[in-house]
Amino acid sequence: MMNKISGQIVDVVSSRIFRGTIFIDNGKIKDIIEDDNDNSQIIMPGFVDSHVHVESSLLIPTEFARLVVPHGSVASVSDPHEIANVMGVDGVKYMIEVGKKSPFKFYFGAPSCVPATTFETAGATLNSDDIEELLSSDDIKYLGEMMNYPGVLFDDEEVSKKLEAAKRHGKPIDGHAPLLKGDDLKKYCAAGISTDHECSSIEEAKEKILNGMKIQIREGSAANNFDALIDIIRDYPEKVMLCTDDAHPHELIKGHINMLVKKAIDMGYDIIDVIKAATINPVRHYNLEVGMLQKNDPADFIVIDNFKDFNILKTYIDGTLVAENGKSLLESTPVHTINNFVAEKVTADDFIVRDEEKDINIIGAINGELLTEKLVGRAKRVESTSQQDYKSTSRDAKTQGYSVKSLTANVQSSSFNLVSDVENDILKIAVINRYEKKKPAVAFIKGFGLKKGALASSVAHDSHNVIVIGCDDESMAMAANMIIENKGGFAVYADDVKMCLPLPVAGIMTNEDAFKVAADYQRLKDLSKTLGSTLSDPFMTMEFMALLVIPKLKLSDKGLFDCEKFELISMYN
Repeated sequence: MMNKISGQIVDVVSSRIFRGTIFIDNGKIKDIIEDDNDNSQIIMPGFVDSHVHVESSLLIPTEFARLVVPHGSVASVSDPHEIANVMGVDGVKYMIEVGKKSPFKFYFGAPSCVPATTFETAGATLNSDDIEELLSSDDIKYLGEMMNYPGVLFDDEEVSKKLEAAKRHGKPIDGHAPLLKGDDLKKYCAAGISTDHECSSIEEAKEKILNGMKIQIREGSAANNFDALIDIIRDYPEKVMLCTDDAHPHELIKGHINMLVKKAIDMGYDIIDVIKAATINPVRHYNLEVGMLQKNDPADFIVIDNFKDFNILKTYIDGTLVAENGKSLLESTPVHTINNFVAEKVTADDFIVRDEEKDINIIGAINGELLTEKLVGRAKRVESTSQQDYKSTSRDAKTQGYSVKSLTANVQSSSFNLVSDVENDILKIAVINRYEKKKPAVAFIKGFGLKKGALASSVAHDSHNVIVIGCDDESMAMAANMIIENKGGFAVYADDVKMCLPLPVAGIMTNEDAFKVAADYQRLKDLSKTLGSTLSDPFMTMEFMALLVIPKLKLSDKGLFDCEKFELISMYN
């Protein structure tokens, strides 16, 4: 039986808007007829998130879809490198399998950098043979973001093999090159890398466009670059796409790509150019099977009331109504869970830091940015009262060939530790290896503003070890142990506050109802604010403090990392 819908049709292919009627048969557009119908509703292609890590929503693909279809999204270009860092190729296949249980169109890539660096411990490694296997599948549309830009610049053999595999299979290569410019940028682009979602200034975006890249303007829960970059759409409308990269569920429940489209239109940018950035540009770049309101296309489209209010009235995928008036019509689908988590409980003594009476390197967190500052300062020092301090010093001495007796006097005369300095907002941060039983790596961070307690998470890009930030060692241990007990999750802990949101799927997602998870995460975020944090989303910012491919200073399970020198460094300056 043929269905039809009439209204003002946005034709992004011919760059015009006209009144007409669309005829739909068996999930495809049978015909489009221009007419004089008086229906004021606007029909346009559904939105595509051009770069997103579904895992960062904390939701399995089917639940992610339930949150975004009411906002007019019909497809996503999804790099599954979060779960690949935990579970390897099996993790990628898991995402594809679960994604197929939803009518939403998930298009996955082959993660190019697992692990992102050799300076951290991940749960898996994807070598060039693994990438070849993935790219040979029709389910894989592209090579995921090439974060290892030094490997590209210095012609690393494994990196080169992965790039060549993508070219051989005729699949696009995503980029990840924050602040890269000049000759280095030219070589990076010449390797066949065609997109970048890490631009933070209009100058950076223009240089990358002039070197052949397409720019994905990102507005997510952790990084917000829309305001800084949107003006490039005036001069380069065909070179712009929109994306979220990483978005938590409490944000997705409010809006998705539709919010960026509405904002750009409100700012006076050309309607057709803006809609193209959210629809046809990613479809063409990644060769997606998503309809663009053309004859014989899949019937993927949305209906809105008008361009000013931009209320999404209906969302259709393959001719099926999947959302109406802000309500998702997709049902939850049961799926099995997978995981890789062996860490054991920690104690407060695991976070002890010796005072060496030197300046220390401090991570400077920036609200709304993945970039950090490299600061230098002094931490608060206190006289040690823990017997464990002496025991651990003795144990370390034995392993290094020193006699315990020779160190006794020194330990007793200089038994000071470095602790969190709440008044000056210099707090301890630690990363706990979740794949092996090892001592946590500990450093200091400024910018979180906590006044009490601790926050912890097993979502810590990209290797997803356990990360914790706190005002005292005891609270840090309590928060981390809630994560370890649940084999994944988010936790907030203080004397009067205790909450954990379990993430049983690879320690980074849950298979619970999306709308419940969104509410639980919002509650968790609100509780983190009661501890004094001044960040808009403390958990999202904390997740990226272990991401070694984003400058300037980060912490892995192996220690403090200088992202510009691309090497591990001492905490002491």
